[in-house]
Amino acid sequence: MKQAEGGLRERKKLQTRAALTEAALRLALEKGPDNVTVDEIAEAADVSVRTFFNYFPHKEHAILGRNPAHLERALELIRTAPDEQSPLTTMWMIVHDVLQELLSEGSLTRRGELIMTSPSLLFHLMLSSMDDERQLSEALTERIGDPLRAKLIVTSAGTACRVAVELHKTTPDSAPGDLVDAAFQLLAQGIDPDYQKGQV
Repeated sequence: MKQAEGGLRERKKLQTRAALTEAALRLALEKGPDNVTVDEIAEAADVSVRTFFNYFPHKEHAILGRNPAHLERALELIRTAPDEQSPLTTMWMIVHDVLQELLSEGSLTRRGELIMTSPSLLFHLMLSSMDDERQLSEALTERIGDPLRAKLIVTSAGTACRVAVELHKTTPDSAPGDLVDAAFQLLAQGIDPDYQKGQV
């Protein structure tokens, strides 16, 4: 019985978070991110302002659709990855996990276009992405013991995902997942095999 109650409570939390992010995105698209208030988002999602702050520290994270569960799942994938699995493969799994969830929400393009028009959203996205990359890099360093390689792999994976999403906007016939796969393949092969260290 307790397990069923726990599952119901978790589903309710997911539904509330989804309602808040959808309301925040819809209002931001209608009015502009700077003109939306937390009170309006909470009212549109039919929850209290107090409930809003149980899920998000500010309106920008709600508009961005920030979900701490994504980072927790990513960290768990790094910590539990089999020894024989390459770090870049682990990062590919992490990126696809998040990308599939965003695609299932159907808000990837709308949110991406909005972010590119808002300095405030871009700033908050940059800060949160930097913190995510720091935590992922630390976890990967613990696994492989090489901080430089770990940070390069994590940041390159994040860049590959961002580039794929940006290209998808200009080439909508290309699926985001396919673009991510192609980007990771380039990373795996080396983006410039003919590179030679410059002579000083």
